[in-house]
Amino acid sequence: MTTDSSIPALEMSDVTLELGDGDSRVRALDGVSLTVMPGEFVAIVGPSGSGKSSLLAIGGALARPDSGTVRVHGTDLATLSRGATTRFRLRRIGFVFQSGNLLPSLTAADQLRLAGRLAGNRRVDTEPLLDSVGMAHRAGHRPGELSGGERQRVGIARALVNDPSLLLVDEPTAALDRRRSHEVVGLLADRAQGSGVAVVMVTHDRDVLEHCDRVLEMVDGRLSAVLPVA
Repeated sequence: MTTDSSIPALEMSDVTLELGDGDSRVRALDGVSLTVMPGEFVAIVGPSGSGKSSLLAIGGALARPDSGTVRVHGTDLATLSRGATTRFRLRRIGFVFQSGNLLPSLTAADQLRLAGRLAGNRRVDTEPLLDSVGMAHRAGHRPGELSGGERQRVGIARALVNDPSLLLVDEPTAALDRRRSHEVVGLLADRAQGSGVAVVMVTHDRDVLEHCDRVLEMVDGRLSAVLPVA
């Protein structure tokens, strides 16, 4: 998929989101504005409950904000029907979850093939994608036969199957040791630089922030500071 590098991969403008009911209702996102360009690797840090996961859900078209505008590669997500939103998400947005979140019965190659079929892509060439994350030699292995780092690498390859404009990454190093954490986050940085995909990563692991272009801090639903990259 060809990406126009002049159009933001993700553009959130004054986004608000409230969760819960009655006295337990909280503002998960409070006037959040964020622009991420193609090829940019942005990390978002902050305490648990600060709104980081809500930001990924809104940016990934998994939920809609109460107010504000969200655009992915120029498309206003509010203008899409539910079905169109699903199709757009499958084709334009990739997700990398904690521990890979792979289907236990499928081999590494079949994880990629399934992701392609869901987006209408029935001719997924799995070998180059797995090779790009150093996993071609494990194509026939199921998640139970892979290490934590290997599962994350397969998860990254799966997220890239449909050549997305935007890659959203949720705590990719939560179950990894220091060396494997750097390997996985370094791989994400390489993909951003090499393919032009924009990457937004939520993490508690400040040790890997050196791989990022920008680091933002979220506190109480607000992006409150820009931190220096180590």
